[in-house]
Amino acid sequence: MTKQEKLLWGLMAVVLVFLYLLSSTDLIIKEKKTEIYPVSVIVSDTNDEFYANFRKGADKAAEEYNVDVSFITLFEKGDVARQMELLKREITDGASAVVLFPVKPEECAGRLDDMVLNSPVIIMGTMFPNDQVRSGIAMDYEAQGKRLGQAIAEENDSSIPVFIFTEGLEYGYNREIYAGLTSELKKAGFCAELYEKENEETFRQIIEGTVYPGRKKAILAAIDVESLDASAEIIADSPGYESSITGLYGVGSTTKILTELDKGIIKGVIAANQFDAGYTCIEKAVEAIHQRQEREQIVLESYYINKGNLRERRYEKILYPID
Repeated sequence: MTKQEKLLWGLMAVVLVFLYLLSSTDLIIKEKKTEIYPVSVIVSDTNDEFYANFRKGADKAAEEYNVDVSFITLFEKGDVARQMELLKREITDGASAVVLFPVKPEECAGRLDDMVLNSPVIIMGTMFPNDQVRSGIAMDYEAQGKRLGQAIAEENDSSIPVFIFTEGLEYGYNREIYAGLTSELKKAGFCAELYEKENEETFRQIIEGTVYPGRKKAILAAIDVESLDASAEIIADSPGYESSITGLYGVGSTTKILTELDKGIIKGVIAANQFDAGYTCIEKAVEAIHQRQEREQIVLESYYINKGNLRERRYEKILYPID
């Protein structure tokens, strides 16, 4: 083999090695890595069982937008100080954005004004007047209350009092729902009585009181998902209450609540598309991370669901979203 041929073969070997490195490693051209965005979701309760459909939507968006979602729950219900500590902790620990379900919106907004945050915040509810809050994703809470009141008025006699159950008007947006509900009940001539939860037996004692001699029948309206869930459980455990409770209505659409609706224990609920809410929160969080959006308040639609329309296709897709 001549010297020239040896050089040619050597050159070809070098070229082959170069092509191998180019195609199979990043030594020559660095491979662009997909960036993952950590986003924390801080809910307003001590567990996240009421957020199942929301979480499905959030997980779907996380898959599409390369987001690592962390769900954070409170140790004690109604603990605003702890919720704000968790917000600060998540951002300090590297969260690119935080989705917040405010325990008590007015108090949370005030505390947020005194905080310096290095990541954007998305509010699940009415947007706070704070530049670091980039979006609010909410229902029309007063409209939810009005629609619930209209359903009760349409399906019941106004001579029957309405007992309104709630974990507390200061939690979440219960006050707005209550205002809408009572305005419609008053318009229709109903007498409404408010009962806020004081202990684990509050709702049971009120329901038991309806079966005492001399007491009238009552309609129950639970304006938050926790109260609705608890009321349905009490009535399901004691069928005798059905003779004194004309109907149980409420706000919320967990799988357990929908099962009780299908059984007839709950007469009607106001439901929102929680899957879309979860998806939109993560989508807006990513937009905020990239600073691609103006401050925005998004209002999602709510629906009145009863046993008659529970299986309608349009509602099934909202109430039973596929993972």
